Amino acid sequence: MRRVYVAGVGMVNVGKHVDKSLRDLAGQAALKAMEEAGNEVPEALVVGNMLSSLVEQENLASLIGDHIGLRGACGLKVEGACGSGGLALMTGYSLVASGLFNKVLVVGVEKLFERPSADVIRGLAYAADADYELIYGVTFSGLNALLMRYYMSKYGVRYEELAYWSVLMHKNGSRNPYAQLRNEITLDDVMKSPVIADPIRLYDSCPLSDGAAAVFLVSEDIKKLTDTPVTVAGVSNSIDSTDLSSRLELDYLLASSTSARNSLKMAKVDLREVGVAEIHDAYTITAALSIESIGFAERGKAPKAWSEGRFSPGDKPSINLSGGLKSRGHPVGATGVYQVAEVVMQLRGDFPGISVPAEVGLTQNIGGAGSNVTTVVLRR
Repeated sequence: MRRVYVAGVGMVNVGKHVDKSLRDLAGQAALKAMEEAGNEVPEALVVGNMLSSLVEQENLASLIGDHIGLRGACGLKVEGACGSGGLALMTGYSLVASGLFNKVLVVGVEKLFERPSADVIRGLAYAADADYELIYGVTFSGLNALLMRYYMSKYGVRYEELAYWSVLMHKNGSRNPYAQLRNEITLDDVMKSPVIADPIRLYDSCPLSDGAAAVFLVSEDIKKLTDTPVTVAGVSNSIDSTDLSSRLELDYLLASSTSARNSLKMAKVDLREVGVAEIHDAYTITAALSIESIGFAERGKAPKAWSEGRFSPGDKPSINLSGGLKSRGHPVGATGVYQVAEVVMQLRGDFPGISVPAEVGLTQNIGGAGSNVTTVVLRR
Protein backbone atom coordinates (compact mmCIF):
# COMPACT_ATOMS: atom_id res chain seq x y z
CA MET A 1 0.00 0.00 0.00
CA ARG A 2 1.04 3.60 -0.59
CA ARG A 3 1.67 6.05 2.20
CA VAL A 4 -1.13 8.53 2.85
CA TYR A 5 -0.68 12.12 4.02
CA VAL A 6 -2.95 14.86 5.30
CA ALA A 7 -2.56 17.92 3.07
CA GLY A 8 -5.27 20.06 4.64
CA VAL A 9 -7.94 20.23 7.34
CA GLY A 10 -11.00 22.36 7.93
CA MET A 11 -13.48 22.77 10.78
CA VAL A 12 -16.50 24.89 11.62
CA ASN A 13 -17.41 25.95 15.14
CA VAL A 14 -19.40 23.26 16.92
CA GLY A 15 -22.73 24.50 18.23
CA LYS A 16 -26.26 25.33 17.18
CA HIS A 17 -26.32 26.37 13.52
CA VAL A 18 -29.97 27.09 12.79
CA ASP A 19 -28.94 29.58 10.09
CA LYS A 20 -26.98 27.04 8.03
CA SER A 21 -28.03 23.88 6.24
CA LEU A 22 -26.16 20.60 6.36
CA ARG A 23 -24.63 21.29 2.95
CA ASP A 24 -23.55 24.77 4.10
CA LEU A 25 -21.70 23.38 7.12
CA ALA A 26 -20.08 20.58 5.15
CA GLY A 27 -19.12 22.93 2.35
CA GLN A 28 -17.51 25.43 4.72
CA ALA A 29 -15.29 22.77 6.29
CA ALA A 30 -14.51 21.15 2.92
CA LEU A 31 -13.44 24.38 1.26
CA LYS A 32 -11.13 25.19 4.19
CA ALA A 33 -9.42 21.81 3.82
CA MET A 34 -9.14 22.23 0.05
CA GLU A 35 -7.65 25.70 0.50
CA GLU A 36 -4.98 24.31 2.84
CA ALA A 37 -4.18 21.73 0.15
CA GLY A 38 -3.44 24.44 -2.41
CA ASN A 39 -7.02 24.57 -3.71
CA GLU A 40 -6.57 21.15 -5.28
CA VAL A 41 -9.72 19.40 -6.50
CA PRO A 42 -10.31 15.97 -4.89
CA GLU A 43 -11.05 12.98 -7.07
CA ALA A 44 -13.34 11.43 -4.47
CA LEU A 45 -15.53 12.60 -1.59
CA VAL A 46 -16.27 10.45 1.47
CA VAL A 47 -18.96 11.71 3.86
CA GLY A 48 -19.33 10.52 7.44
CA ASN A 49 -22.83 11.01 8.88
CA MET A 50 -25.26 9.17 11.15
CA LEU A 51 -28.66 10.88 11.23
CA SER A 52 -29.17 12.74 7.95
CA SER A 53 -32.19 10.61 7.02
CA LEU A 54 -33.85 11.67 10.29
CA VAL A 55 -33.15 15.40 10.21
CA GLU A 56 -32.26 16.31 6.61
CA GLN A 57 -31.95 13.90 3.67
CA GLU A 58 -29.89 11.09 2.22
CA ASN A 59 -27.57 10.98 -0.84
CA LEU A 60 -25.20 13.33 0.99
CA ALA A 61 -22.13 12.80 -1.20
CA SER A 62 -24.00 14.08 -4.25
CA LEU A 63 -25.57 16.91 -2.26
CA ILE A 64 -22.31 18.13 -0.73
CA GLY A 65 -20.16 17.36 -3.77
CA ASP A 66 -22.38 19.41 -6.05
CA HIS A 67 -22.43 22.23 -3.49
CA ILE A 68 -18.62 22.56 -3.59
CA GLY A 69 -18.18 21.98 -7.31
CA LEU A 70 -17.23 18.31 -7.48
CA ARG A 71 -19.57 17.11 -10.23
CA GLY A 72 -17.99 14.09 -11.86
CA ALA A 73 -16.02 13.02 -8.80
CA CYS A 74 -16.59 9.74 -6.93
CA GLY A 75 -18.80 10.11 -3.85
CA LEU A 76 -20.12 7.95 -1.02
CA LYS A 77 -21.50 8.17 2.51
CA VAL A 78 -20.23 6.05 5.42
CA GLU A 79 -22.25 5.26 8.56
CA GLY A 80 -21.11 3.65 11.79
CA ALA A 81 -23.34 5.37 14.35
CA CYS A 82 -21.36 7.86 16.46
CA GLY A 83 -18.21 6.41 14.90
CA SER A 84 -19.15 7.38 11.34
CA GLY A 85 -16.41 10.02 11.07
CA GLY A 86 -13.63 7.61 11.95
CA LEU A 87 -14.95 5.06 9.47
CA ALA A 88 -15.13 7.75 6.79
CA LEU A 89 -11.47 8.59 7.43
CA MET A 90 -10.55 4.90 7.16
CA THR A 91 -12.48 4.63 3.90
CA GLY A 92 -10.76 7.69 2.46
CA TYR A 93 -7.39 6.33 3.58
CA SER A 94 -8.11 3.04 1.83
CA LEU A 95 -9.02 4.76 -1.45
CA VAL A 96 -5.66 6.56 -1.49
CA ALA A 97 -3.50 3.75 -0.09
CA SER A 98 -4.89 1.29 -2.63
CA GLY A 99 -3.88 3.52 -5.53
CA LEU A 100 -7.45 4.03 -6.74
CA PHE A 101 -7.24 7.79 -6.14
CA ASN A 102 -4.49 10.31 -5.34
CA LYS A 103 -6.68 12.97 -3.70
CA VAL A 104 -9.63 12.18 -1.43
CA LEU A 105 -11.64 14.62 0.67
CA VAL A 106 -13.20 13.22 3.86
CA VAL A 107 -16.03 15.27 5.36
CA GLY A 108 -17.89 14.56 8.59
CA VAL A 109 -21.12 16.48 9.12
CA GLU A 110 -24.16 16.38 11.41
CA LYS A 111 -27.09 18.66 12.21
CA LEU A 112 -29.04 17.74 15.32
CA PHE A 113 -31.06 20.92 15.92
CA GLU A 114 -33.44 20.53 12.97
CA ARG A 115 -35.80 18.27 14.91
CA PRO A 116 -37.15 18.17 18.49
CA SER A 117 -34.73 16.77 21.05
CA ALA A 118 -36.96 13.73 21.65
CA ASP A 119 -36.66 12.74 17.97
CA VAL A 120 -32.89 13.17 17.99
CA ILE A 121 -32.52 11.19 21.22
CA ARG A 122 -34.57 8.39 19.67
CA GLY A 123 -32.39 8.46 16.58
CA LEU A 124 -29.20 8.32 18.63
CA ALA A 125 -30.62 5.39 20.58
CA TYR A 126 -30.60 3.31 17.40
CA ALA A 127 -26.85 3.01 17.85
CA ALA A 128 -27.89 0.39 20.42
CA ASP A 129 -29.76 -2.85 19.66
CA ALA A 130 -33.35 -2.09 18.63
CA ASP A 131 -34.53 -5.69 19.06
CA TYR A 132 -32.89 -6.57 22.37
CA GLU A 133 -32.42 -3.23 24.17
CA LEU A 134 -34.53 -0.37 22.86
CA ILE A 135 -37.69 -2.47 22.89
CA TYR A 136 -37.58 -2.21 26.69
CA GLY A 137 -37.54 1.59 26.60
CA VAL A 138 -33.91 2.09 27.57
CA THR A 139 -32.19 5.22 26.29
CA PHE A 140 -28.57 5.54 25.19
CA SER A 141 -27.89 7.45 28.41
CA GLY A 142 -29.51 4.62 30.33
CA LEU A 143 -27.23 2.02 28.78
CA ASN A 144 -24.15 4.07 29.62
CA ALA A 145 -25.49 4.55 33.15
CA LEU A 146 -25.60 0.76 33.53
CA LEU A 147 -21.95 0.59 32.43
CA MET A 148 -20.98 3.37 34.82
CA ARG A 149 -22.75 1.81 37.81
CA TYR A 150 -21.15 -1.57 37.09
CA TYR A 151 -17.69 0.01 36.72
CA MET A 152 -17.98 2.01 39.95
CA SER A 153 -19.14 -1.07 41.84
CA LYS A 154 -16.49 -3.43 40.47
CA TYR A 155 -13.52 -1.12 41.05
CA GLY A 156 -14.74 0.87 44.05
CA VAL A 157 -14.51 4.14 42.11
CA ARG A 158 -16.02 7.20 43.76
CA TYR A 159 -18.17 9.53 41.69
CA GLU A 160 -15.98 12.44 42.77
CA GLU A 161 -12.99 10.86 40.97
CA LEU A 162 -15.00 10.45 37.78
CA ALA A 163 -16.27 14.03 38.00
CA TYR A 164 -12.79 15.51 37.59
CA TRP A 165 -12.89 14.51 33.89
CA SER A 166 -15.56 17.08 33.07
CA VAL A 167 -13.63 19.78 34.92
CA LEU A 168 -10.53 19.03 32.83
CA MET A 169 -12.49 18.92 29.57
CA HIS A 170 -14.13 22.29 30.17
CA LYS A 171 -10.77 23.79 31.10
CA ASN A 172 -9.28 22.54 27.82
CA GLY A 173 -12.32 23.50 25.79
CA SER A 174 -12.42 27.03 27.20
CA ARG A 175 -9.31 27.73 25.10
CA ASN A 176 -10.61 26.11 21.90
CA PRO A 177 -12.33 28.62 19.59
CA TYR A 178 -14.13 25.77 17.81
CA ALA A 179 -15.67 24.37 21.02
CA GLN A 180 -19.37 24.51 21.78
CA LEU A 181 -19.03 24.85 25.57
CA ARG A 182 -16.19 27.24 26.41
CA ASN A 183 -16.98 27.82 30.07
CA GLU A 184 -14.83 26.42 32.85
CA ILE A 185 -16.65 24.51 35.59
CA THR A 186 -15.85 23.37 39.12
CA LEU A 187 -16.00 19.96 40.74
CA ASP A 188 -18.98 21.23 42.74
CA ASP A 189 -20.77 22.14 39.49
CA VAL A 190 -20.43 18.57 38.27
CA MET A 191 -21.42 16.98 41.60
CA LYS A 192 -24.58 19.11 41.85
CA SER A 193 -25.69 18.96 38.22
CA PRO A 194 -29.04 17.25 37.48
CA VAL A 195 -29.18 13.45 37.25
CA ILE A 196 -29.80 12.27 33.68
CA ALA A 197 -29.70 8.51 34.28
CA ASP A 198 -28.30 7.61 37.68
CA PRO A 199 -25.33 7.79 38.22
CA ILE A 200 -24.83 9.89 35.06
CA ARG A 201 -25.35 13.60 35.65
CA LEU A 202 -25.69 16.47 33.17
CA TYR A 203 -21.98 17.31 33.27
CA ASP A 204 -21.08 13.68 32.57
CA SER A 205 -22.77 14.02 29.19
CA CYS A 206 -21.76 15.70 25.94
CA PRO A 207 -24.15 18.25 24.39
CA LEU A 208 -26.21 17.89 21.22
CA SER A 209 -24.28 19.58 18.43
CA ASP A 210 -24.20 20.76 14.83
CA GLY A 211 -20.86 20.76 13.07
CA ALA A 212 -18.65 19.72 10.17
CA ALA A 213 -14.97 18.92 9.73
CA ALA A 214 -12.89 17.88 6.73
CA VAL A 215 -9.54 16.21 6.05
CA PHE A 216 -7.85 16.25 2.64
CA LEU A 217 -5.89 13.03 2.06
CA VAL A 218 -3.23 12.66 -0.64
CA SER A 219 -0.82 9.99 -1.85
CA GLU A 220 2.91 10.11 -1.21
CA ASP A 221 3.37 11.16 -4.86
CA ILE A 222 1.78 14.55 -4.22
CA LYS A 223 2.45 15.21 -0.54
CA LYS A 224 4.27 18.33 -1.81
CA LEU A 225 0.85 20.02 -1.72
CA THR A 226 1.65 20.90 1.89
CA ASP A 227 4.78 22.14 3.62
CA THR A 228 3.79 20.30 6.81
CA PRO A 229 2.72 16.80 5.78
CA VAL A 230 1.32 14.55 8.50
CA THR A 231 1.30 10.84 7.79
CA VAL A 232 -1.70 8.63 8.46
CA ALA A 233 0.60 5.96 9.84
CA GLY A 234 -1.99 3.48 11.09
CA VAL A 235 -5.74 3.00 10.96
CA SER A 236 -7.93 0.15 12.15
CA ASN A 237 -11.59 -0.55 12.86
CA SER A 238 -13.03 -3.21 15.11
CA ILE A 239 -16.57 -4.22 16.09
CA ASP A 240 -18.21 -5.84 19.10
CA SER A 241 -21.76 -6.87 19.94
CA THR A 242 -24.29 -4.07 19.62
CA ASP A 243 -26.17 -5.18 22.74
CA LEU A 244 -24.42 -5.03 26.10
CA SER A 245 -25.81 -8.35 27.33
CA SER A 246 -23.71 -10.24 24.77
CA ARG A 247 -20.42 -8.59 25.74
CA LEU A 248 -17.65 -10.78 27.07
CA GLU A 249 -16.85 -8.00 29.57
CA LEU A 250 -18.82 -4.90 30.49
CA ASP A 251 -15.89 -2.95 31.88
CA TYR A 252 -13.58 -3.38 28.89
CA LEU A 253 -14.12 -2.33 25.27
CA LEU A 254 -12.89 -5.17 23.08
CA ALA A 255 -13.29 -3.14 19.88
CA SER A 256 -11.38 -0.22 21.39
CA SER A 257 -8.49 -2.43 22.47
CA THR A 258 -8.33 -4.35 19.19
CA SER A 259 -8.50 -1.33 16.90
CA ALA A 260 -5.89 0.54 18.97
CA ARG A 261 -3.52 -2.41 19.02
CA ASN A 262 -3.87 -3.04 15.28
CA SER A 263 -3.49 0.63 14.38
CA LEU A 264 -0.34 1.00 16.50
CA LYS A 265 1.08 -2.20 14.98
CA MET A 266 0.40 -0.92 11.47
CA ALA A 267 2.10 2.38 12.32
CA LYS A 268 5.02 0.57 13.99
CA VAL A 269 4.52 2.80 17.00
CA ASP A 270 4.73 1.94 20.69
CA LEU A 271 1.87 3.30 22.78
CA ARG A 272 4.41 5.15 24.94
CA GLU A 273 5.38 7.26 21.92
CA VAL A 274 1.93 8.84 21.66
CA GLY A 275 2.22 12.46 22.77
CA VAL A 276 -1.30 13.69 22.14
CA ALA A 277 -4.65 11.91 21.78
CA GLU A 278 -8.29 12.68 21.11
CA ILE A 279 -10.59 10.03 22.57
CA HIS A 280 -14.36 9.57 22.55
CA ASP A 281 -15.92 10.85 25.80
CA ALA A 282 -19.62 11.01 24.99
CA TYR A 283 -20.04 10.20 28.69
CA THR A 284 -17.48 10.20 31.49
CA ILE A 285 -17.67 6.41 31.63
CA THR A 286 -16.83 6.24 27.91
CA ALA A 287 -13.65 8.21 28.58
CA ALA A 288 -12.59 5.81 31.34
CA LEU A 289 -13.28 2.69 29.30
CA SER A 290 -11.58 4.10 26.20
CA ILE A 291 -8.45 5.22 28.07
CA GLU A 292 -8.13 1.85 29.80
CA SER A 293 -8.92 -0.24 26.72
CA ILE A 294 -6.33 1.63 24.64
CA GLY A 295 -3.81 1.04 27.43
CA PHE A 296 -3.17 4.57 28.71
CA ALA A 297 -4.21 3.43 32.22
CA GLU A 298 -4.71 0.16 34.10
CA ARG A 299 -8.24 -1.19 34.31
CA GLY A 300 -10.26 0.61 36.96
CA LYS A 301 -7.53 3.25 37.42
CA ALA A 302 -8.30 5.97 34.83
CA PRO A 303 -10.53 8.12 37.10
CA LYS A 304 -7.97 8.12 39.90
CA ALA A 305 -5.26 8.98 37.38
CA TRP A 306 -7.06 11.98 35.90
CA SER A 307 -8.23 13.18 39.31
CA GLU A 308 -4.53 13.37 40.24
CA GLY A 309 -3.63 15.38 37.13
CA ARG A 310 -2.78 12.74 34.53
CA PHE A 311 -3.62 13.39 30.86
CA SER A 312 -3.56 17.17 31.39
CA PRO A 313 -1.75 19.51 28.95
CA GLY A 314 1.96 18.69 28.96
CA ASP A 315 1.50 15.12 30.21
CA LYS A 316 2.25 12.20 27.89
CA PRO A 317 -0.18 11.64 26.46
CA SER A 318 -2.10 14.89 26.71
CA ILE A 319 -5.69 13.83 26.07
CA ASN A 320 -8.53 15.83 24.52
CA LEU A 321 -6.85 19.22 24.36
CA SER A 322 -9.86 20.20 22.23
CA GLY A 323 -12.13 19.72 25.24
CA GLY A 324 -13.32 16.41 23.83
CA LEU A 325 -16.93 15.58 23.09
CA LYS A 326 -17.79 16.95 26.53
CA SER A 327 -16.72 20.54 25.77
CA ARG A 328 -15.92 20.75 22.05
CA GLY A 329 -19.24 19.04 21.36
CA HIS A 330 -20.35 15.89 19.56
CA PRO A 331 -21.83 16.37 16.07
CA VAL A 332 -21.95 12.59 15.91
CA GLY A 333 -21.06 11.77 12.30
CA ALA A 334 -18.43 14.50 12.25
CA THR A 335 -16.69 13.79 15.57
CA GLY A 336 -14.12 11.32 14.22
CA VAL A 337 -13.08 13.79 11.53
CA TYR A 338 -12.80 16.61 14.08
CA GLN A 339 -10.50 14.39 16.14
CA VAL A 340 -8.16 13.75 13.21
CA ALA A 341 -8.14 17.42 12.16
CA GLU A 342 -7.35 18.48 15.74
CA VAL A 343 -4.47 16.03 16.14
CA VAL A 344 -3.07 16.97 12.73
CA MET A 345 -3.02 20.61 13.88
CA GLN A 346 -1.37 19.58 17.15
CA LEU A 347 1.40 17.78 15.26
CA ARG A 348 1.85 20.75 12.92
CA GLY A 349 1.92 23.12 15.90
CA ASP A 350 -0.94 25.35 14.74
CA PHE A 351 -3.91 24.23 16.85
CA PRO A 352 -5.59 27.46 18.01
CA GLY A 353 -6.36 26.24 21.53
CA ILE A 354 -4.04 24.53 24.01
CA SER A 355 -1.14 23.07 22.03
CA VAL A 356 1.68 20.73 23.03
CA PRO A 357 4.72 19.60 21.03
CA ALA A 358 4.29 16.04 19.78
CA GLU A 359 5.59 13.75 17.05
CA VAL A 360 2.88 11.07 17.28
CA GLY A 361 -0.85 11.43 17.86
CA LEU A 362 -3.78 9.04 18.22
CA THR A 363 -7.53 9.38 17.75
CA GLN A 364 -10.26 6.97 18.74
CA ASN A 365 -13.87 7.33 17.56
CA ILE A 366 -16.53 5.09 19.09
CA GLY A 367 -19.88 4.06 17.62
CA GLY A 368 -22.63 2.86 19.93
CA ALA A 369 -21.62 1.81 23.42
CA GLY A 370 -18.31 0.51 22.11
CA SER A 371 -19.68 -1.63 19.28
CA ASN A 372 -17.85 0.03 16.36
CA VAL A 373 -14.46 1.66 17.01
CA THR A 374 -11.89 3.24 14.70
CA THR A 375 -8.40 4.21 15.88
CA VAL A 376 -6.06 6.38 13.81
CA VAL A 377 -2.35 6.94 14.45
CA LEU A 378 -0.80 10.07 12.94
CA ARG A 379 2.88 10.96 12.70
CA ARG A 380 4.59 14.22 11.86
